[in-house]
Amino acid sequence: MCGIIGVTGGEGILETLLDSLGRLEYRGYDSAGIALESPWHPDPGRTSGEATAGDDRADRLGATLWRARAAEGTASLQALKKLAQAAPLEALAGIGHTRWATHGRPSEVNAHPHLDCTARVAVVHNGIVENCRELADHLLAEGHELASETDTEVLAHLVEAELAQAQSTSQAQSTSQAQSTSQAQAEDGGLPAAPGVLAEALRRVLPRLEGSFALAVMWSGEPGRIVAARRVSPLVVGTESTGTGQSRSLLASDIPALLGKADRFFVVGDDEVVELAAGCVRVSGAGGERIDPSELEVNWDLEAAQKGGFDDFMSKEMHEQPQAIADTLLGRVLGDGTLTLDEVRISDEELRQVDKVFVVACGSSYHAGLVAKYAIEHWARLPVEIDIASEFRYRDPVLDQSTLVVGVSQSGETLDTLQAVLAARRSGAKVLAVSNVVDSSMARQADGVLYTRAGPEVGVAATKTYLAQLVALQVLALYLAQLRGILYPAETDRLLGELAELPGLVQVALDRSDAVARVAARYEGTKDFFFLGRHVGFPVALEGALKLKEISYLRAEAYPAGELKHGPIALIEPGTLVVGVATRTRLWEKMMANVAEVKSRGATVVLVANDGDERSAAEADEVLWVPRTHPLLAPVIDVVPLQLFAYHLARLHGHDVDRPRNLAKTVTVE
Repeated sequence: MCGIIGVTGGEGILETLLDSLGRLEYRGYDSAGIALESPWHPDPGRTSGEATAGDDRADRLGATLWRARAAEGTASLQALKKLAQAAPLEALAGIGHTRWATHGRPSEVNAHPHLDCTARVAVVHNGIVENCRELADHLLAEGHELASETDTEVLAHLVEAELAQAQSTSQAQSTSQAQSTSQAQAEDGGLPAAPGVLAEALRRVLPRLEGSFALAVMWSGEPGRIVAARRVSPLVVGTESTGTGQSRSLLASDIPALLGKADRFFVVGDDEVVELAAGCVRVSGAGGERIDPSELEVNWDLEAAQKGGFDDFMSKEMHEQPQAIADTLLGRVLGDGTLTLDEVRISDEELRQVDKVFVVACGSSYHAGLVAKYAIEHWARLPVEIDIASEFRYRDPVLDQSTLVVGVSQSGETLDTLQAVLAARRSGAKVLAVSNVVDSSMARQADGVLYTRAGPEVGVAATKTYLAQLVALQVLALYLAQLRGILYPAETDRLLGELAELPGLVQVALDRSDAVARVAARYEGTKDFFFLGRHVGFPVALEGALKLKEISYLRAEAYPAGELKHGPIALIEPGTLVVGVATRTRLWEKMMANVAEVKSRGATVVLVANDGDERSAAEADEVLWVPRTHPLLAPVIDVVPLQLFAYHLARLHGHDVDRPRNLAKTVTVE
C-alpha cells in the first residue's frame, strides 16, 4: 500500500524525506511526491512553490508550502529527486508519499501530497475513504474545486472547511495558537498547552470518514507542525535528539522509514489525533483529552523491518490477507443497499441482457475463476465457462454482445489474459477486468473494473492477491444476481454479512500456522502429493498443489476426487500422501467416500476440515482445522492452511520462498 513519511524539526528535512521514501519502495508504488513548509522570504529565489514532473519551475502556492510530484512508475523517486533540486533552502517540516493507486489512475495530478483550495493545507494518505463520493459531492456543492480523482484530495478540502470555520468563529484563538509564545509552549516543548487549530479541525473531520486510513496534514497557519490520525491502517511516530541541541519528530506508515532516524517510537490508536513539533509529540482523543501514547520497542534492522518482523515477504503477505479482504470489500455497498464495482462503463440494462459469462485467467487467477463459476451460476443463474487465457482465443469461442468476459489478473498485465480480453472485445463481448493494479493495461481495455486492493505483493507466489480475487469475484456474483433480481434483498444482506466475517475467520486460520508447521515436518521426506477436492473444494486443491510445486519443488497433482477411479487411483500405494479438502460443503459425503478409497489402498491422509468435525477427523491421519462459513465462501478460508503447508515444507527444504526458481511475478510473454 501507500507509503507515508513526515518530518518536523532539525536539519536535512528534505534529505530525510527522500531517503525514507526510498526505504518504502519495497511496498510498491506508481507515483511519489513531497511537500515542504518553509519560512516565507520576499526574495523570488526563496519563495514557496510547486515543481512537477514535467516542469522544473517553482510557482508560489501560498505562504510556506512547496510541492513536487512525479508519476513515472517505479522511476518516480528518481524523478522526484531531480525536482527536489528546486526545493526551498530552508524547511520547517515536510511530508512525503509513495502512492499505490486505489482511487484514480496513476498520474501526476492524482499523486500526493494533495492541497486544498487555498494551497495552505497539504495532505498525504494511505488507505481508503469509503464514503468519499458523498463527501466530494457535498464539497462541490459548497464551492470547492477538486483537481484529482482521489479520495485524498477530499480530505484536504474537509480540513480546509473546518479551518475556515474555526478561524471565522475564533480568529483570536487561531492567531494565538498559530504564533504560540515560548511560555505557552513550555508544557510540550514545541507545542502549546492545548491542541492547536489544525488538530481540532482534523478531529472534527474524522467522524465524517468511513473506511480505513492513515493521514498526515500540514497547514501554513501553524508552521513547523504536522498533525496526523489513523483508523486501522498503520501509523508509527518517532522522536530523535540529534545531539546538536536540535531535535525532530517523525511519522511513517511503516517502521523501515524511521530506522536510524528516531530513537523513540510510539503507537497511535484508532481515531486519536497526534501533533508533532520539533522533538515533541502530543496525542489526544476524540474529545481533545490528552493521551499518553504507548511506546514501541524496535530492535529490527532495515531488512527485517521491511518484512514486518517476518522471515520473508511470503509469510508477511499471508498474514496481510485479512486486511486485503477487508480493503477489497470496502465501499462495495451503497447507501441504498445496492452493490457497486469500481469503474463500470456498461449500463445496468446491458448487464441484465448478458446470457453467458466467460472467465479467462492463468495460474492462481484461473483457480479463483473456477470458484467464481460456482458462485455466479448459483447466485446469478448465468452459465459460466472458465478458460485458461492462453488457450481462449485459439479455440474460436462463440461470443457476442450478450456475452460478459471477465479477465482476472493480479498485475493486469499478464499477456495471455490481456490478449484474451482484447480478442473478446473484437468479438463484441462486454469485458470486465479484475486486477490489483489501478489503470493497468487490462483495466484500460475493459468496459468495467473490479479492483482487489490487496496492495503490492513482493513474493512471487500469489497469496493475498489470490484471496482478494476470490472475494472480489464473489462480490461480482452478488452484483450480477442483484441486477438480475435473482436474490431477495434479505438474502443478499445475509451473504454480505458473511463476506464481512471472512477477514476474522482467515485470521483464525493463520493463527494456526504452528500447528500446520508440525504436520509439514512429519512429511518432510515425502516426494509425491495428491490433492483432492469436490465442488468448490477442487479449485482449493488445485491452488494447494500449485503452491507446493511453486515454492517447494515437490511433485503435487490435484484432481476432482470423483475422477480418482478413472485413472489416478492406480498411483495410490502405501506411503502416498493425499491432501483432501473435506470441509462441509455440498459434496462432503461423496468426498469422504473418495477418502475411504485412498485409505483402503494404504495412502496417508491429511484433511482440511471444519472445527469440531470429528467424523472427518476419524478418517484422517492429520487434520488442518479451519473455521466454518457459507459453502461458496469456504475456499477463502480453506486454502489458507494449504498455503501454510507449502510454505513450511519449502522452508524445511531450504528454499527461497519469495523468489522460487524459474518463475516471475508477472508473465508478459506468451
